[in-house]
Amino acid sequence: MIHTAGRPYQLHTLRLWPGEDLRATLALWCSEQGIEAAAIVSAVGSLSTAGIRYGGRPESTLLEGDLEVCGLSGTLSRHGMHLHLSVADHNGSMTGGHASIGCIVRTTLEIVVQEIGGIRYLRKHDDRTGYDELFPEAIAP
Repeated sequence: MIHTAGRPYQLHTLRLWPGEDLRATLALWCSEQGIEAAAIVSAVGSLSTAGIRYGGRPESTLLEGDLEVCGLSGTLSRHGMHLHLSVADHNGSMTGGHASIGCIVRTTLEIVVQEIGGIRYLRKHDDRTGYDELFPEAIAP
């Protein structure tokens, strides 16, 4: 286990516009704001397309339609992110997995992000899993 303690810092409220890509927009925002560590607190809105990678699969699946965002959670920083997404279609059927490129906002996506002070979230290859994983480290406040 890896453990690094931080402190609550700023809360950011974001609203993504129709047509914006969730991951691309968050990555750009983290870079522009110099975000070292943050977590998704809340997210509501809709997508017209959802790129979701299901556990254990190497490729993403693209879902299309009027999709309601029922859950978005994860960690993010200017060094990378790990997001999970659940969406419901027009019948209320839900699916979820890793949010990948291709999650396109339909009408709006309201996201509250909690920035965490005193920590940097790095993503590095982990030989045990074969993936880029979270390696948090303490930094000067």
